[in-house]
Amino acid sequence: MARSNQDPGSRPRWAWRLGRIAGISIYLHATFLLLLVWIAVSYLGAGQGAATAGLGLLLVASVFAAIVVHELGHALVARRFGIATRDIMLYPIGGMARLERMPERPGQELLVAVVGPVINGAIALAIYLGLRLSGVGTGGDPLTIGASFAVQLMWINLSLGAFNLLPAFPMDGGRILRAILAFRMDRPRATVVAARIGRGFAVAMGLAGLLWNPMLAVIAVFIWLAAGQEAAMEQLRTTLRGVSVGDAMVAGFDTLPASESLAAAASRIAQGFQHDFPVIDRGHIVGMLSRSDVRRGLAAASPDTPVAEVMHRGFPTADAGEDLGAVLGRLPPDGSAVLVTDHDLPVGLLDPQHVDELLAMGRLHHRGVA
Repeated sequence: MARSNQDPGSRPRWAWRLGRIAGISIYLHATFLLLLVWIAVSYLGAGQGAATAGLGLLLVASVFAAIVVHELGHALVARRFGIATRDIMLYPIGGMARLERMPERPGQELLVAVVGPVINGAIALAIYLGLRLSGVGTGGDPLTIGASFAVQLMWINLSLGAFNLLPAFPMDGGRILRAILAFRMDRPRATVVAARIGRGFAVAMGLAGLLWNPMLAVIAVFIWLAAGQEAAMEQLRTTLRGVSVGDAMVAGFDTLPASESLAAAASRIAQGFQHDFPVIDRGHIVGMLSRSDVRRGLAAASPDTPVAEVMHRGFPTADAGEDLGAVLGRLPPDGSAVLVTDHDLPVGLLDPQHVDELLAMGRLHHRGVA
């Protein structure tokens, strides 16, 4: 499923970074360990030996390797359209490439969405051809579910590809459906229709899960919540269309010298409204210091530690003339601010809390701030 490089200050909670591929960080969510424990206990509880349990875990690892390739497909095609990917997160129920945004052109969204299932199909086809060339299915192991390791991996990839093609927004099939609908209607309306169909599938899937497989019920809850969230986000983008980043940024902001102590930075955060500070060294911005950076630094180091040692050097930026709705996906998940520039010069901060307050007060409308 499709959903900048992450710096340590904004990395997802309860997750470990496995590495980076094509500049995109891959994270493993902590709940994934529950899946591994459940699989191992299931094998051992059924009287299987440690070797069989290990093979089962290897199969799971292989499946999730395929999922990573699936998500990378989404990310790399999106990159071709100028859209960055925050990261790829692996959960027990699958993976998610967190794109800054989905393409607004239906044809581009269609390509980004369809590439994931196509990759699963290509993996299954490659395994099938390899098995045929090795004689499997002609006189060896049958090409049926439950046969050899490779055969199981082939069928699982086929199942993943087919499952993701279900028109249950925000799964790949749901995004494909929205892209097709968007050729005939405006994008907000297409999103609403796709979200409703997705929630319908979620209800059916939840009932099936209660009767047969609890995992389906878990996936159903995710689809229901994500479909509603996606529809709300699209409505917000529509509301903000024509509003620039410069309209919503905080123009008056302070900076910190790289040599400033953590204690002094904490005092400035406590006394004022600003929670994120560009850090200056020799006249250049070299990093951003967020409130979470300060908390983490004070917990692990001396109050006299320079902020340069705990700031994050990789931080998101936005141009003052950019459309605000297009930048929403660039906001760090920890709630810290985005540095706003104009011709590469810092001119403000895009603070999520400030944007929320402007929206709550009705200060943002189609052409800017009232």
